[in-house]
Amino acid sequence: MLRFFLWIGVGSLSLQCQSKATSTESLPFLKNANSDTITLVTDTLPTPYNLAYLMGKFNPTNHPDFVLIDKQYANRDGMYLHKEAYQAFQKMYQAALQDGVQLIIISATRNFESQKSIWEAKWKGERLVESGENLAKTTPDSKERAFKILRYSSMPSSSRHHWGTDMDLNNLTNEYFEHGQGKKIYDWLQANAGKYGFCQPYTPKGELRPHGYEEEKWHWSYLPIAKPLTDLAARHFKDELIAGFLGADQATSIGIVKHYVLGINAACL
Repeated sequence: MLRFFLWIGVGSLSLQCQSKATSTESLPFLKNANSDTITLVTDTLPTPYNLAYLMGKFNPTNHPDFVLIDKQYANRDGMYLHKEAYQAFQKMYQAALQDGVQLIIISATRNFESQKSIWEAKWKGERLVESGENLAKTTPDSKERAFKILRYSSMPSSSRHHWGTDMDLNNLTNEYFEHGQGKKIYDWLQANAGKYGFCQPYTPKGELRPHGYEEEKWHWSYLPIAKPLTDLAARHFKDELIAGFLGADQATSIGIVKHYVLGINAACL
């Protein structure tokens, strides 16, 4: 069992709760909070998480809470995760292997600069969006162009991949997970990922999730760290803070925080 502590402000409030590592129940970290900084202690030294962290304004290669992912678990070198998310993934990986399922991380932490490079490549048409469009040629209207990118890619500052809690597994198409080995992997994750603290934030859009990104069967989030960060975003992250890249001026009119950062599967809130 992990123990969690939270200090908010300057010693004004102290909360202590216990949560099993496999629990997906809501964690009450930010109740009655008025600060835009949280200090979360799990089984490591205390680390402040503030809006700069939330927005990916740090370098995971030298952050004390981040570790390099071993190639055993990934399809390439050089990726990082929050160390507790990584530890939980390693346990889930071993359990999946025993059931004939191999989980491979194909994308992990992306800070602001990494997300900016993806976003702007799509914005400028240097990288096609999932529909195969070159948006610089097909979509001159800035807001419409942003919406097309937002089907599967986050604006810099607003991605859960900034947090080190989220990872993409095995493949980046929903179709892969609907047949054969892909379906076996997805079925296993649906049945077992929650035991290790993971949740799929981007389920099919509909009445229960009307806003946000399209379904991503490959994207899984480690809730014991991601939940308090989501709560921090709900309380203190504003669209007006999103800046520094092409198309950022559309964040407020689109409602990025409400519709995308918070537009996730209710089971992950």
